[in-house]
Amino acid sequence: MEDVLELYAEPHDEARPVVCMDELSKELHGQVAEPTPAEPGHTAKEDYEYTRNGTANVFLLLCPLLGWRHLEVTAKRGYLQFASVMKVLVDVHFPKAEKVRVVLDNLNTHVLGALYEAFPPEEARRIATRLEFHYTPKHGSWLNMAEMEFSVWTRQCLNRRMETAAELAEAIAVWERMSEESSNWRASMQGNRTE
Repeated sequence: MEDVLELYAEPHDEARPVVCMDELSKELHGQVAEPTPAEPGHTAKEDYEYTRNGTANVFLLLCPLLGWRHLEVTAKRGYLQFASVMKVLVDVHFPKAEKVRVVLDNLNTHVLGALYEAFPPEEARRIATRLEFHYTPKHGSWLNMAEMEFSVWTRQCLNRRMETAAELAEAIAVWERMSEESSNWRASMQGNRTE
């Protein structure tokens, strides 16, 4: 626990950013009957029955000190998907960082070995040398700020049925854009106050 808390207490370091990572499984539910839209004086209604359309997995990357987040939908959760997210993290999102310090929980797929399952040894080693994992303690995954972000996201975006992974990905993209616009607006307002 001290390791994670000390990491959070450090100032932002462009060469060694701290990124919180978590993932969430989302059940995909279709409608059995056509929902009734809201009308003046009447709330929207939907049948409590649904068709189960499988699940999708959502990875969340969050850099709290930058106010940056990225969500990615995958068909399932596993070594290959985790490795792909880690590669994108170091190559696309933080290409200039010497080392990306990742806060994550002790899920069995959250290991550097996943890189060797997904990529040739040279590529896996290249990615692994750019990562530094900081695991939350067992029964202490609540220390991961990504879990708090998922809580907000679930209330604002996931509190409805989604039938397909594509619909989930679109809802995420809209929420991500709105969050970014809100962050930009807050930053501009803070800038106006200091002038």
